[in-house]
Amino acid sequence: KKVKDRWMVKSTSFSLFLLVLILHGGLPCPQSCDCPPGSGVVWCNRKDLVTIPFDIPHDTRVLYLDSNWITHVPNGAFYGLKQLRELHLADNLIESIAPGAFRGLGGGLRLLDLSGNQLERMEFAPFAMLTWVRLELYDNPWHCDCSLQKLVEALPLDAETVEDVVCATAEWEEYTGKTLARLLNTGVNFCLGQQRNTDLAMLLTMFCWFAVVITYVIY
Repeated sequence: KKVKDRWMVKSTSFSLFLLVLILHGGLPCPQSCDCPPGSGVVWCNRKDLVTIPFDIPHDTRVLYLDSNWITHVPNGAFYGLKQLRELHLADNLIESIAPGAFRGLGGGLRLLDLSGNQLERMEFAPFAMLTWVRLELYDNPWHCDCSLQKLVEALPLDAETVEDVVCATAEWEEYTGKTLARLLNTGVNFCLGQQRNTDLAMLLTMFCWFAVVITYVIY
């Protein structure tokens, strides 16, 4: 009976522990971060992090991960943070963002700061589930091409955000150093140029094939 009573006490204690975790966001504060009690804010900035912590409390509303050494945002990096309103990833070394990086976030995210990173290209997929989010994209070495144009046109970006996208490199050298918004407003269409290149390659292939056929017929 004593053994059974001990087991029940331990079981009850564990259940209470789980309940406390659920009521307080599900997870304790990551070891390398600061989480002021009751604030909903998690400070993980300037911690020399190279990866995103996986144990961020689920009741987090504002998450600071800026000024670290993060290079990649993996799938499900913020899964379960349904109360998150602001996500600060500025001044890292982020070069790539996985298609499912922001999967599992609630619909309440209002600010996503990706400024001051190493982003050259970015696809639409990671942002497909995000609505009404202000993106900070300045100070990245953007390569202006058709995919970036499609991203800017697909996302509900405000004018200021689009103005922040400066072409560090571009499909055509003369567009380097100019803002993507200005180029698009003056009629530049990177996707049209890409289509022309594709058509030219097809015509060249057909010409070579036709020349081979003619040569074969003649000889």
